[in-house]
Amino acid sequence: MNTINAAIYNILEWITRFAYINLLWILFTLLGGVIFGFFPSTIAMFAIVRDWLRGKSDFPILKSFWKYYRGDFLKSNQLGIFISLITAIITINLFFIQLNTLDWLTWTYAPLFAFILVFVLFLFYIFPAFVHFDLKIFKLIKNAFLIMLVNPIQTILMLLSLVSIFFIMYLIPPLFFIFGGSSYAFITMWLCLNIFNKITENTAK
Repeated sequence: MNTINAAIYNILEWITRFAYINLLWILFTLLGGVIFGFFPSTIAMFAIVRDWLRGKSDFPILKSFWKYYRGDFLKSNQLGIFISLITAIITINLFFIQLNTLDWLTWTYAPLFAFILVFVLFLFYIFPAFVHFDLKIFKLIKNAFLIMLVNPIQTILMLLSLVSIFFIMYLIPPLFFIFGGSSYAFITMWLCLNIFNKITENTAK
């Protein structure tokens, strides 16, 4: 019975941690005025999740979150500028194609949607890579993209896992607010960490 109680306690404790880190992600995003707060807050969330996955769980979450948020504020927003520019370019192209009735533009749908898919898959890797590797932004972007290209199986696993989580939260909308960000961070960080560890092992040989 004690074993069962301990298991239930651990499960509830981790549920609470995931909800807490998700709440901090939202609050610190708002603290930065959304525009300047989203990326530092996201990086801080991924850094905390990475610590958990590496066996570190007995530390003050709020204090650590603030440390990561403040420490990577400028660098994370530099990454944010790059991601925002690409997102803006995609959005402008989508609106232009939808508003334009010229037949010769219809062929652009296929390459544009292919680019969007690659960009979304790239986003699965960029935040875990940011918190794991100490690299300049340009090299970080290049390495995250290359890691994505050479790991199709893990990328498919990420996609399937996130789509499954999305449908569960779609059926129960409050879960988006409670666990949306932390679930995404945990799944992508967990799978990426396995890849990063293999890269480190191969590099050390």
